[in-house]
Parts: sequence; C-alpha cells; structure tokens
Amino acid sequence: MLKTRIIPTLLWKDHGLVKGVGFDSWRRVGTVLPAIKVYSTREVDELILVDITATGEARAPDCDSVAEFSAECFVPLTVGGGIRTIEHIRDLLRAGADKVSINSAAYDNPGLVREAARRFGAQCIVASIDVRRLSGGSLQCYSHSGSRAQDREPAGWARELEALGAGEILITSVERDGTMEGYDLELVRAVAAAVRIPVIASGGAGSYAHLLAALRDGGASAVAAASIFHFTQQTPLEAKRYLASHGIPVRRHQLASDTP
Repeated sequence: MLKTRIIPTLLWKDHGLVKGVGFDSWRRVGTVLPAIKVYSTREVDELILVDITATGEARAPDCDSVAEFSAECFVPLTVGGGIRTIEHIRDLLRAGADKVSINSAAYDNPGLVREAARRFGAQCIVASIDVRRLSGGSLQCYSHSGSRAQDREPAGWARELEALGAGEILITSVERDGTMEGYDLELVRAVAAAVRIPVIASGGAGSYAHLLAALRDGGASAVAAASIFHFTQQTPLEAKRYLASHGIPVRRHQLASDTP
C-alpha cells in the first residue's frame, strides 16, 4: 500500500522564508538553509521549496543556492519558481533537486511539461495548480503567484497536465492559503477524481484533523502545509502519529509510540 506523505512547503523570497495569507507572503519566518536542516531531521517525507518572486521578475532559477540547500537536504526536494525552459529543469536537477514544480510556464507552453517528462521522467515533474473560487462558486486557475487568471478550471487542467506527462499534481487554494481553516475539500476532491496520478493538497492546513480530511474526504495522496508548522507547536512527527492512529498508512522511521 502506498504511504501518505507529509510535505512542508517553504516559500523563498530574497534569501529568506516568508508566509502570509492568500498568497500575500509578507511575514518573515526564517532562512532557508536552517529550515531545511531542521525538517530533514523531523520525519518529513519531502520538502517543497518555491522561489515566489522568480516568475514575476522573469528570473531563472537560482541553481547555485539550490545546490547549497540540497547538500543539506536528506529527503526528496521539489523546487519551483521561475522555471520556463528545459534547461532550467536540467540545471535544477543537476543542482540537487529531486523534482521540479511547474506552474505558470505550463499555461503558455504546455509542451514544456511533455518534453520535461520525456527527457527526465514523469516522476520528477510536479504540475502545480493555483485556484481561486469566484463569486458564483466556480473554480478558476491562476498563474504568476495567484495574480493572473487563466481560462482553465482545475479538474480539466489537471487532466490535461496528466496527459502531457506530469507525475503529480500540487493543488493549492489561494483563498485558503495561510488561513489554517482547512483545505478546500471540494477542490481537492474534484481534482483527485479527475486524474490517476497522485494529488498533493495544499492551502489551509491548521490542524492534524485538516490533514486527515484532505486524505480521507478529499482523496489526496499527500498533504503539503506551511503555517501549521511555522506558527503552531504541531509537528510532522505528531501529524504522522495522528494519521496512523486513524488508519492512514504513513512513512515512518520509528514513531515515538513504537519505542519500548
């Protein structure tokens, strides 16, 4: 049976980590390298690191920094932000990233996902979808850190990305981001039902019960979270213990409850 993954998300801006609400990431929460070192020792399954200003500033990914970070990261590392070309993906993988997250570039150049999957394998291509819920309740995809509307609805776009060769979908609710009020389960459920590849739920986790709901009720294969780990005493290890107690299979080296 496939194990559920707990994946902290690190938002990287101007050499530091930030977090906010609704993609307005203004609050400083530390620096990248110490956070990676800490998470690498805390039973997390993977890490997601996103340079949130690279796309808006039309910058290439900072592969030198990624090489420095990856040298201290002992779990799979997904890197996103500023990826526009096959060369960007190649350079990030050479720098030590295990996977890349592609969002904005996929709308303008869907062939990038297809070519990346062909060259490097679907297992390292994570298609990221950011979604806003409109006034009438419909769901619409957004690019460029949630600032630019796209003529796509998330379930249909997820199916397209799967057909192009993406190995995973990272689905994020812009409105729920940073609120710690829970994932948008309707959104997660719609995307998970539309594809056969793993779906990572993101945006809104504030408790272990929210993680459980995304997996059990939303159909997600993994959960990504940031604020719950930055701003509360809740930890990835305790999250795994909680999920395991509710029958969710988790990856673990040795939970505290397993020790004599």
